[in-house]
Amino acid sequence: MRLLYFLLIPALFAQTKPPITSDTLFDWRTATEPQISQDGKSVVYVLGWADRMKDVFYSNLWTVPVSGADPRPLTQGNFKDSSPRWSPDGTRLAYLSNRSGKTQIHVRWIDGGQDAKITDLEEAPASIAWSPDGKWISFTKRVAAKPAWSVKMPDKPAGATWAAPPIVVTRLRWRNDGTGIIPPGYLHIFVVPSAGGAPRQVTTGDFDYVDGRARDTAPQWTPDGDWILTSCQREVDPDYNLEGADIWAIRVKDGLAKQLTQRKGPDGSPVASPDGKKIAYTGYDFKLQSYTVTRLYVMDADGSNSKELAAGLDRDVTQIRWAADSSGVYFVSEDRGTSHVHLATLAGGHRQITSGDARYSTGYAAGDAFSISGQGRIAISRATSKEPADLVTFTVDRPAVVTRLTTVNDSLLAGRSLGDVEPITYDSFDGKPMQGWIVKPPNFDASRKYPLLLDIHGGPHAMYGVEFNHQFQTYAGRGFVVLYTNPRGSTGYGEDFGNIIHTRYPGDDYKDLMAGVDVMIAKGYIDPKRLGVTGGSGGGLLTAWIIGHTDRFAAAVSQYPVTNWITQAGTADGGYTHAAVWMKGMPWDNAKAYMEHSPIFYANNFKTPTMVITGEQDLRTPMAESEELYFALKAKRVDSVLVRIPDEPHGIRGASPSHRIAKVEHILGWLEQHTKATVLARQADE
Repeated sequence: MRLLYFLLIPALFAQTKPPITSDTLFDWRTATEPQISQDGKSVVYVLGWADRMKDVFYSNLWTVPVSGADPRPLTQGNFKDSSPRWSPDGTRLAYLSNRSGKTQIHVRWIDGGQDAKITDLEEAPASIAWSPDGKWISFTKRVAAKPAWSVKMPDKPAGATWAAPPIVVTRLRWRNDGTGIIPPGYLHIFVVPSAGGAPRQVTTGDFDYVDGRARDTAPQWTPDGDWILTSCQREVDPDYNLEGADIWAIRVKDGLAKQLTQRKGPDGSPVASPDGKKIAYTGYDFKLQSYTVTRLYVMDADGSNSKELAAGLDRDVTQIRWAADSSGVYFVSEDRGTSHVHLATLAGGHRQITSGDARYSTGYAAGDAFSISGQGRIAISRATSKEPADLVTFTVDRPAVVTRLTTVNDSLLAGRSLGDVEPITYDSFDGKPMQGWIVKPPNFDASRKYPLLLDIHGGPHAMYGVEFNHQFQTYAGRGFVVLYTNPRGSTGYGEDFGNIIHTRYPGDDYKDLMAGVDVMIAKGYIDPKRLGVTGGSGGGLLTAWIIGHTDRFAAAVSQYPVTNWITQAGTADGGYTHAAVWMKGMPWDNAKAYMEHSPIFYANNFKTPTMVITGEQDLRTPMAESEELYFALKAKRVDSVLVRIPDEPHGIRGASPSHRIAKVEHILGWLEQHTKATVLARQADE
């Protein structure tokens, strides 16, 4: 009996472990931006955390040997350190930090630990890169320009205090989510001596020399150190150009600009081969459609002889890195909820390097990337459904032999009970196969009836996947079965699948989601009267669409949605693209099409208790969109509430951890209130 008692103790303790809760965000750690040294012996990365007392996110630089043993801090303190970059000889590390009060470029000597701030700029630098000889560091910075239109105000009397002056807007795209109003000026490329000194502006003219709307935008040096490659739209009024940027080479000594690509379509992420003979880049031929697969290309250093690599891959190519011998290009690509490292050779071959039900370089983790050493060792993040993103390393010739470099959340998760994650596939209304995942509450009991929470991703051209999701685990920890799927329009399933919603969004993707809910109810453990739905951005749009097309849900939470495509086109930072490409014309060209796909025009059908939650500084789906939805709900006398999160941009993922927690708690509070009310009402009827 005593032996049986002691055998039961571990099981009893396992059952009492608490689930993941929203406030564990303050204990959460993120390991991102892995940079492996050229000798392949160590990795520098950014460790981020939340300060519970100051309600701020901080980050420092850490280093770890490729054995994974004994990680150590390189920088310390309540600062925001980021963008570590090894010098070519591996003796120094350049990085960005606000430890002097403003974000500046710092250089750290690895052997002695000395640290020097080498810039003193009013505007924050970005996109740092070492020159091949280690003597210079390039960066980008906005340079102020004279306003396109202004007036002469009367002189202010000495000692007078006047209100802030008017803001004059003259550009088509005049503000960006997360940064606000774009001041008069242009993004230029600079170089600064790596030992410190006066920065020198390399580029000139009234142009942005960085395509700020694309991924992997940092300018890159050529191996001879004579040129810097960048992707930009070097033209007047580029905001009207829907075809995207081109690749340019900028001569460092005098700023001479040479255009290397000229096709109709966006070209970006240029990287020169180590031997200097080729340039790899990404892009596609422009089509008037909302989603086109981004492909991999290579051309000669002068821009000639462009050809596509991995031509048979119907998936997006991101994060391109050359092999050390210039024989091929490594990259990351999404596929059906996973993402993996691939290799495309100049000879024409293509193969996937990593494998398994995992997500390498997870798309939803800020700052994720990968790097490769001269010996072919890769450092990259990896996540699975039960393992949050951590850094791992492997060699390209033995990718199955993976060494885990960080374990930043293991101690937290060891004391928590997680919900099981189960993949699901089903056929939609037209027989098209759909993929998704189910998160079950800890200690799930299939004989019980659970409330279901359908969570819809944004984009819409994005992808949920197999990576660990802290928010979904929080939902499951509060008793919800969570369903998240990739309806048509999602990435990771090819161009046809992603573009099928072009000019028809939302539409059949709604039917994909409802088919998934039907499959869940058929499993027998879901209470069909306790259904909840939520989603952010494009998912918020679909949530608003759902309450206008069915009343099967007990409650809904629409997060930072688009609700009226007409007002979205005129107020959002990406409104012109949404109108011209997604809708194939301006609202005055075809108002009917705009109205047919705007949830607000289905308000007569609104019955579902609905919360609308949005950041007040959201410029991607501006607050007015949420206000319109809330007004319609209230005008229809539907139980509803509008939650405005101060100072937060799109996604409510700004600088305040408490705001992220508030978002989750408001969502859960609303859903719990109304799913519980449904149960009580049903019991009363019985």
